[in-house]
Amino acid sequence: MNAAAEELYELLPEMNTRHLDWLEEEAIFILRETAAAFERPALLFSGGKDSCVILRLAEKAFKRHLGSGAFSGKLPFPLLHVDTGHNFPEVITFRDEVLAKNGERLVVGLVEDSIARGTVRLAHPLESRNSHQSVTLLETIEEHRFDVLIGGARRDEEKARAKERIFSHRDRFGQWRPKEQRPELWTLFNTRIRPGEHMRAFPISNWTELDVWLYIQREQIPLPSMYFAHNRQVVRRRDLLTPVTEVTPPQPGERVEELLVRFRTVGDMTCTCPVESSARTPAEIVMETLNVTVSERGATRMDDQTSESSMERRKTEGYF
Repeated sequence: MNAAAEELYELLPEMNTRHLDWLEEEAIFILRETAAAFERPALLFSGGKDSCVILRLAEKAFKRHLGSGAFSGKLPFPLLHVDTGHNFPEVITFRDEVLAKNGERLVVGLVEDSIARGTVRLAHPLESRNSHQSVTLLETIEEHRFDVLIGGARRDEEKARAKERIFSHRDRFGQWRPKEQRPELWTLFNTRIRPGEHMRAFPISNWTELDVWLYIQREQIPLPSMYFAHNRQVVRRRDLLTPVTEVTPPQPGERVEELLVRFRTVGDMTCTCPVESSARTPAEIVMETLNVTVSERGATRMDDQTSESSMERRKTEGYF
C-alpha cells in the first residue's frame, strides 16, 4: 500500500460515518427533488453496483425502513433497464432476484426489439450492441413518456462524466449538449423542460468508486457475484482481459487462461473486462481500490478506449 493509500486507510472510520452520511443525505435530497419536480420519473437499474447503491438510497428516501436492510412500501417510479441481449447471465439473474424481493415494477427496453423494428442494424450478429443502447433507450423514453431518468453516473468515472450537471438536460432528440446545461448554484436546480425534452438526474455524481464500495460495505448491499474474485476463462486482448463467452470467443492465435479475477463494472459482455484480483469481500475491495490509479471504465471497458472522446460522442447521441 502506498503512502497516499495508507493515509486514506487511517481516515476510513471517519469516511464510513461523517463523509458517507453527508453523501447519503445529498443523494436522498436529490432523489426527493426529482420525484417532486417531474411527473414520470424512472430509475435506471442494470444490477450493477452503482444502480444497486441508487436503489438503496431510493428506498431510504421513499420507503419505511424496517431495519437490517428491509423496507416496506413502493417507490414512486418504476425501474428501467436497457437490455442489450448480451448481458452477463449472472447480472440478469441477480436483477430479477432483486425485483422479485422488493416487488418494484421493471420496464425493460430490449435492443433485440429495436433490431426487429429496423431502428438498429448490426453489421455482424456478434457485433457489440453497447453503442446501440441509446436508440433503444430513447425509444423506451418515448413509449413510456418518461421526463427524467435517475442514473448512477459519477464524475470520477470518465472526463465526459465530469462535465455533467446533477440535473443533466437532454433536448427533444435525447441528445446531451454541453452548452445547453443549466448552472447549479447553492443546490438550486432548474428542472424546467419543454415538450419532448427530458432530464437525467445523477444523485451520486459527487461520489467516487471508493465511496461506493465503502457504502456497499456499510449498508451490506447485495451485488452480483462477479464483482468479487472468482475463476474465469479469459484471453489477453488489447491490453485487457477479455472474458471467454459465446459472443466473445477466442480468436485464432489467442491463448485461453483461467485466472482469478473480478469485475469493477458490469455491462455488455462484448466490451466489459475483468481485472486480476483476489478480493472476495467489500472490505477487501475497499483496500484494493485505495491503490488503483485508473478509473474502472478506463481499465475495463473496451468501448471507452476507441478514442479520448468516445464517451462524450455517445452521450451526445443519447447514451446514459
